[in-house]
Amino acid sequence: MSDSATTPAPDGSGPAQLPAPAREIAAGYAFTGPALDLGALLWDGVCRPDAQVRVPLPMLNRHGLVAGATGTGKTKTLQLIAEQLSARGVPVFLADVKGDLSGIARPGEGGERVGTRAAETGQSWSAEGFPAEFLALGGIGHGIPVRATVTSFGPVLLSKVLGLNRTQEQSLGLIFHYADTKGLELIDLKDLRAVVAFLTSDEGRPELKGIGGLSTATAGVILRSLTAFEAQGMADFFGEPEFDTAELLRTAPDGRGLVSVLELAAVQDRPALFSTFLMWLLADLFHDLPEAGDLEKPKLVFFFDEAHLLFHDASDAFLDAITRTVRLIRSKGVGVFFVTQTPKDVPSDVLGQLGNRVQHALRAFTPDDRKALRATVKTFPDSPYELDGLLTGLGTGEAVITVLSENGAPTPVAATRLRAPQSLMGPVDAAELDRAVRESPLHERYAQAVDRESAYERLAAAQPPAGAPKTPREAPRAEREKAPAEDPSLVEQVVGSGVFRSLARSVGTQLGREITRSLFGTARRGR
Repeated sequence: MSDSATTPAPDGSGPAQLPAPAREIAAGYAFTGPALDLGALLWDGVCRPDAQVRVPLPMLNRHGLVAGATGTGKTKTLQLIAEQLSARGVPVFLADVKGDLSGIARPGEGGERVGTRAAETGQSWSAEGFPAEFLALGGIGHGIPVRATVTSFGPVLLSKVLGLNRTQEQSLGLIFHYADTKGLELIDLKDLRAVVAFLTSDEGRPELKGIGGLSTATAGVILRSLTAFEAQGMADFFGEPEFDTAELLRTAPDGRGLVSVLELAAVQDRPALFSTFLMWLLADLFHDLPEAGDLEKPKLVFFFDEAHLLFHDASDAFLDAITRTVRLIRSKGVGVFFVTQTPKDVPSDVLGQLGNRVQHALRAFTPDDRKALRATVKTFPDSPYELDGLLTGLGTGEAVITVLSENGAPTPVAATRLRAPQSLMGPVDAAELDRAVRESPLHERYAQAVDRESAYERLAAAQPPAGAPKTPREAPRAEREKAPAEDPSLVEQVVGSGVFRSLARSVGTQLGREITRSLFGTARRGR
């Protein structure tokens, strides 16, 4: 990779030999500082290696969009950008929905096609693998298990996973608040289910009334949703040890950024789950990272594949939280790239935050396709290209690009033939993946699930044995008179509405405080 603005053409020509409009475009990408090389300018159907299209490294935390129809090369674009970020010492997170990004850890395979692409784009290609860590949601698939506690996941994200409406989402937030104040830790799904079941029981209904705005019927809907969700095998994703998102910020011993590849192929039939988990990762990073301002390079670049799944059927509160998180996390040094088919998949408020655009080919086979095409064209700055025809005629590995320049202004629209990734363009063998996971320094910390005492165990212990008196008043009078005075038991602390306050105080001294929650209702945790 070179920081030079241009690469000489094989015939010795340079940008001066380009037509005037093409020279203006090329000049817009002649950055003086460090930049990633994306490819070479396309003009009049000819690839011009003398006019390189690039993106400034400091602008990668201004977010971006990689869009295009299926099969147009979006995945290879992610790989190309991720490789260069890693080489610059920037950690990268990749959501691997199709299971074909693990090859980034292995050197690529040369050949005629790669050689031709390199010559066309002015690329000095060599096979190279990059340091990678492989993750998997709940350990389902090949990777270090990524789990979250229910408490840290929070009510807003969990409502999206459960498919709750706005009223039910607000009610779930009250239940989380109740559990926080009573010191009932929500580690896994059975903890939350136990709390909701308690609140709908005879013993818990007085507590339910005290929460305010939460009806028995709504609590019952939430309980049934939780039970059905758990029955679908979703319990593996929630629990401990919870994944520390600081692991995503590591660099390799040689200084290259670590590429964290989250395998999602095994859970791609659960789109709401994995897309919301990705948002949890981003929200958790937002909590923990300090304000950084403008940096010479990002602390992390996060690629959010199949982004349309995140926004599908999302509540207004959820969309508002996404918009604010994307807007604010830039100042923490984190860049977010959404990857989807068309820009219309991303709400306009979010789209407006995405300064870097790589638009692969679109299809226009139906009236809806034509409408989407026109909408996409309107999102680009004015350019000398006829974008309607260009966007439908791009080949695989070609894209229309505009990025933010070093001074933050949009660059001219540039039709571009993209460079070839240097790592393997495809998955590595499953056995090799498993070996890499076992040898990972994270394996010992996260591989084995832990189930410690939390809300479920506390509430289960609070239930009297079958046939036992429910309260001291139901016991024989003689036994009550003989019984010595004892301090309130844990059973009484949990079940008795009056002594629940005592439980809150005693457990609160251990937990330190009611849990502070973020834009998404996710919990801040001490590191």
